[in-house]
Amino acid sequence: MENEKHFFRRSNLLILVYAVCLICFVGILYDAQIVHGADYLSESAIQVTTTQPVESYRGVITDRNGKVLVSNREIYTVTFDPEQVVDDPAITPGEGNSVHAESVARAMLRLLGLLQEHGIVWEDGLPVSQSEPFAYTFADATGTQRVRFQNFLVDRDWSATEITAATKLPLMSQSVLKEFELTTSSGMSASQLMTLMRKDFGIPESFTNQEARQVLGVLYELRLRTLARNAATVPYFLAEDVTVELISLLNDGGFTGAVVGSRAVRQYHTDYAAHILGRIGSIRDREEQAKLNEPYSTAKEAGEDLAGLHFYQLDEQVGKDGAELAFEPFLRGEDGVRAITTNQDGKITSELYTIEPKPGGTVALTIDIDFQAKVEAALAAGVETTKAGARNEEEEKRMQTIGGAAAVVSVKDSEVLALATYPTYSQRTYQEDYAELSVDPAAPYTNRAVNGAYAPGSTFKPMTAAAALEAGIIDTKTKINATGSWLYPGDPNSHANCWLYNSSGGRHGRINVSEAITVSCNYFFAEMGYQLGLERLNAYAAAFGLGEHTGIEISERIGSRHENAPGEDQSPWAGFGQAQQLYTPLQLANYIAVLLRGGERVDAHLLRDVTSYDGSSVLYTHQPEVLSDLELSDDTLAAIKKGMGDLVNKSLAGDFKNCIVTAGAKTGSAQVGDLAANGVFVCFAPFEEPEIAVAVVIEQGRSGASLAATAVQILNDYFAPSDIGYAIAPEGALLP
Repeated sequence: MENEKHFFRRSNLLILVYAVCLICFVGILYDAQIVHGADYLSESAIQVTTTQPVESYRGVITDRNGKVLVSNREIYTVTFDPEQVVDDPAITPGEGNSVHAESVARAMLRLLGLLQEHGIVWEDGLPVSQSEPFAYTFADATGTQRVRFQNFLVDRDWSATEITAATKLPLMSQSVLKEFELTTSSGMSASQLMTLMRKDFGIPESFTNQEARQVLGVLYELRLRTLARNAATVPYFLAEDVTVELISLLNDGGFTGAVVGSRAVRQYHTDYAAHILGRIGSIRDREEQAKLNEPYSTAKEAGEDLAGLHFYQLDEQVGKDGAELAFEPFLRGEDGVRAITTNQDGKITSELYTIEPKPGGTVALTIDIDFQAKVEAALAAGVETTKAGARNEEEEKRMQTIGGAAAVVSVKDSEVLALATYPTYSQRTYQEDYAELSVDPAAPYTNRAVNGAYAPGSTFKPMTAAAALEAGIIDTKTKINATGSWLYPGDPNSHANCWLYNSSGGRHGRINVSEAITVSCNYFFAEMGYQLGLERLNAYAAAFGLGEHTGIEISERIGSRHENAPGEDQSPWAGFGQAQQLYTPLQLANYIAVLLRGGERVDAHLLRDVTSYDGSSVLYTHQPEVLSDLELSDDTLAAIKKGMGDLVNKSLAGDFKNCIVTAGAKTGSAQVGDLAANGVFVCFAPFEEPEIAVAVVIEQGRSGASLAATAVQILNDYFAPSDIGYAIAPEGALLP
């Protein structure tokens, strides 16, 4: 009986609990559906989902051994969102003014003041001077900035004038004429534009003109991003790489409208190879945009699949030069898409990726960064030694602007092992150094190794020798009596003197082609040039890649072979490296590599391979492309190598006594007006089984022989026993 009582008590208690729960549930439903149903319905009805592009991480650049040269790092950014500005209750609404617009302007001015206190400088694209008296700056604006300003004026119905660099004043529209109570067509001054913009953006009258200009520049940039025709899709960053201290001030100081975000920027892990690596920057004009979009546009016109092809927008970050530009398609990656849902208060309620971003590939270059650093050091020492050899104060002053370059390529397949230019710069400090280095008369931003064009001087003679031997004009045993001064047949007033004749009245006598290379006899090679004729000489030079694209992926200068003017024949002078011919250091190094391969010319290249960002697959491996093939005979190659080897063992024995490998070389000097001659030097090593070809040029270096020490240092750095054990990274691995 007692048990039954306990059972009923527990049952009643459970029923009571269930009843209470049911009542609460009904109450909640009643509150949600009856009491606040309309409110919740309104909130759910106006939730907005928008999509945003998510920029992918740019690919990593490594050297041939997997050492990371360029990667990415995350930085904090500051942007401004007018929609997040809370209206200031102290602002009284009045006729013609918007509380929100004025709140935005005041919030913006306060934020800009904080940024200025921390030394942060921002730029805007509004083509109006930053201070009074206001004036248009169309001449200094980029083409894109002018187009965007023109679109802005059209959107506001203020002017339809096409804005160019030469535009003085845009013509006022009818609405603006009415605004300023004018009856005749007139140009709109920058001050009048500021008046219109102050009213349009709700700038308070209490703002000074200077304050208004600062705020209007930012609001103008934000407005551009709402105009579809401007395609300004990249966020406008007020500040980048900001400190944690500033972020704390923004968060704690109630800087309404300020948005702290993050983005990836390039991080350089070396001060070397600056000209090879290149940099990234924003797309600034339609021409650059169109060139980058050529693959996309071509595929679209052909009706092909556009998957994997990126359409570039203005302001996007892209490679501007060097490897960053050359390998942009591999490094770019694929952007993702993020869906963001906000409620009626603008608060984010959900965020998810609809398309995951895919990072760019890992690009492995052919250079070894440790060897590159040593080549740069050797070149710098050579140039500074040349400067120290100035003979007087005038020459010392002139030599402050000289520079030099060195190129090292693989004989096997013309892989570029090093490209050095001096003076140089560091990609790590590019922004900080730009103002100073951009006006440096020594032009440190010029990549002399591929864009510096120099007369080859006597380094051209092995090429002439190969042409004469292959054309059957001479054989390896033919001897010519070099009497010192070569006379042009039928014109005793036209002559080419040998250096020995000019220096001492001497002559080389009867010599063969190998001996002519060793003693660098101008007489011998003037005769060879004359018998070949310029057309045939140039054809061989082109087959060796002189005056032709080497195939390297970064921007290069083609150089030029001599072309006779009507009635002249410069073939004798061209035969020993004079006349009007200019080649880059890379072309000179590569021509020696072509020679040593028996005349097979393949593309010089910087790209070794590309792997996916996670190392799971190989996306690309470079395969040498044969551009031409002379098929030089073994006798021709042996004779030329003997001449270059004997030069090292005889004339340059002192310079090469400390060289740890056997080598062949050719010196050259090229007169440049009244200045000291440029020094030019080419060599290869080891002599029996050549692995590398080297070219060095030092401006005003006087003679090629003076560059021998620099070349020997480069050879020793490459073949040094301590460097033979370079670590080879496993596939997909990166070395620190």
